[in-house]
Amino acid sequence: MAEDLQDYTIIKEGEADILMNVKNQVFFNKAQVNNRDLSIAVLRTFISKRQEEHEAMLSKRTKSAKKASEKDASGPAVEEASTGSALDNEKSNGECEVHEEISQNEPCSISEESVKNTEGNHHGELKPPKVLEALSASGLRALRYAREVEGIGKVVALDNDKASVEACQKNIKFNGSVAISKVESHLADARVYMLTHPKEFDVVDLDPYGSPSVFLDSAVQSVVDGGMLMCTATDMAVLCGGNGEVCYSKYGSYPLRGKYCHEMALRILLASIESHANRYKRYIVPVLSVQMNFYVRVFVRVYTSASAMKNTPLKLSYVYQCIGCDSYHLQPIGRTMSKGSSVRHLPGFGPVVPQECSDCGKKYNMGGPIWSAPIHDQEWVTSVLDGVKSMKDRYPAYDRISAVLTTISEELPDVPLFLSLHNLCATLKCTSPSAVIFRSAVINAGYRISGTHVNPLGLKSDAPMDVIWDIMRCWVKNHPVKAQAPDQPGSIILAKEPVLQANFARAVASLSKAQAKKVARFLPNPERHWGPKLRAGRQITTKHISLLGPEAVNGHLNHENSEETKAKRPKTGDTNDPTSSS
Repeated sequence: MAEDLQDYTIIKEGEADILMNVKNQVFFNKAQVNNRDLSIAVLRTFISKRQEEHEAMLSKRTKSAKKASEKDASGPAVEEASTGSALDNEKSNGECEVHEEISQNEPCSISEESVKNTEGNHHGELKPPKVLEALSASGLRALRYAREVEGIGKVVALDNDKASVEACQKNIKFNGSVAISKVESHLADARVYMLTHPKEFDVVDLDPYGSPSVFLDSAVQSVVDGGMLMCTATDMAVLCGGNGEVCYSKYGSYPLRGKYCHEMALRILLASIESHANRYKRYIVPVLSVQMNFYVRVFVRVYTSASAMKNTPLKLSYVYQCIGCDSYHLQPIGRTMSKGSSVRHLPGFGPVVPQECSDCGKKYNMGGPIWSAPIHDQEWVTSVLDGVKSMKDRYPAYDRISAVLTTISEELPDVPLFLSLHNLCATLKCTSPSAVIFRSAVINAGYRISGTHVNPLGLKSDAPMDVIWDIMRCWVKNHPVKAQAPDQPGSIILAKEPVLQANFARAVASLSKAQAKKVARFLPNPERHWGPKLRAGRQITTKHISLLGPEAVNGHLNHENSEETKAKRPKTGDTNDPTSSS
């Protein structure tokens, strides 16, 4: 074992220790500690919420059972009527009672996975959640789940690379009895495994190297009803508009290259997951969506309902982005029309914009569709943040994830995308007002405004674009600019008189609570070269210095050179060596 350990380094993160081969045979990225910490925090919240929901369901069933028993005692005629109404309720709600007296061997619409998960419900028991890590590599994430998350059940770690599975199995043994009892590693294609294990896992974690698009179809089928799907995408160049046609082929949406492109990437990923879920009469509810470092990460719950699935077009929109100024507008795909108790689903009204921008007269680019409904559940965000603060010593990346969660908790949940104050000023060629002054003007005009976790200079507001430009026109009147060419977007915007007279007096709510308390929200990277790493198995050369850093590259090359020297060195006393002395 001592001879084997010479080629390994021991990496400790949280309560897990792994053996990493110095030859880059298995992928590991230190920067993903933020991702893993955040996933553990959400998983802890999910387990507690799941228990609360289960207890609420048991309480509801107990109350309905009492009502049924009271009606049984009132007489046969009432019993017959109550039984009929109970059956009607089961059909309409898609649920059924567990008790034999009520069901009377009637067909029940409750799903198979729910039956499995509610075994022993008469005793108030709930099985521990089963977790699938679909692309495990070294197994660090699975090991941290098993060792750090209380109440977790079996963790299944998959990989289709033999070296990765061997490394994962070695790390499971290296982490002792808890890991051995809870984590199991398999050599398998994640797509095939998830398709052959439908509705089996309470949590499915997708963290691929690159795009998750090829895994989404099988992933949404593998999650139980009400389960959690965690998904990472690191192909940000594609999602942010660098290769729009590639993004469309992978995710079914066309990205736009605005300042909000990273949030748009989140919303494109959510729309893609929803699209895959809809094919199986399922839909998603996002609880947390994060853009961090060089990737996006979403946490969504997956439910099954053919009727609720019909609301998907109400959650999706196309985006019109002016090519001359920062004006953008959303075009909802669908709408509903109510008549009495019935609801009709209809196409959305359009177009929401004319052929040319009403602010600067330029054309529009069109992108999407994107997820335009809320991307966070603020109750969940608060619960996760409270949990992180109460266990700060157990999160290696506590400072970063608490800062991100604090910023998310103050975002406007119902405002898609955001504006950049610096971009607005660049269009007008004017000096920039401070964020507090601009926020105050929006608030004084009767609208809401907040920051965004995606960009420290981004501002979310429900104010329409004509109000935003009126505020900027009033600002320029007090801070004149040099004359521009008349055909420039800034000149066209400033040529119009403002309809709204902006009030720049400082508003009480112009600073968020975190800003008022001077809580750090956007932290610098803890070290240089904190970003994506080389794919496992690739040869590390000097061209990777910008990605890995000179110390890592030189250390690896020196190790390889020393190994080559040892291999070439002849053994002492080798009689076949022509250079040996007689």
